[in-house]
Amino acid sequence: MDEREMVRFGVSTPAGLLAKFDALIETKGYTSRSEAIRDLIRDDLVSTAWEQRDGHGPAIGTITIVYDHHAREISDRLVELAHDHLDLIISSMHAHLAHDACVEVLLVRGPQAAIQSLSDRLISTRGVKHGRLVVTGLVDTA
Repeated sequence: MDEREMVRFGVSTPAGLLAKFDALIETKGYTSRSEAIRDLIRDDLVSTAWEQRDGHGPAIGTITIVYDHHAREISDRLVELAHDHLDLIISSMHAHLAHDACVEVLLVRGPQAAIQSLSDRLISTRGVKHGRLVVTGLVDTA
């Protein structure tokens, strides 16, 4: 079977759940339930592939952190971490959110375990208020 060939299948679900799903896909701008379901499947495949690789294999993603730039020496600590991981960081973006808040987004590529380690170190840095690693593109999702 060609991976791009569309296949129809039926799904049974409670009416209330379907109504909530329809409202969600309308809010997100999907043109059909099918495309929304395909995206949910793709997202779960990527997440599962990340979990099953147990630190092995290549990965790509973003690390986003929001931090208080007035926190003692935080800028120096973040820059030092970034310079220690030049092999993982493809690009970065910095923006000022408020008088005392900044956001940093790092585009990363490399071994899964190394990306997870860098993300953990950045997010746990004193002065970071919130952080998240988002991975994508790990599997062929057709």
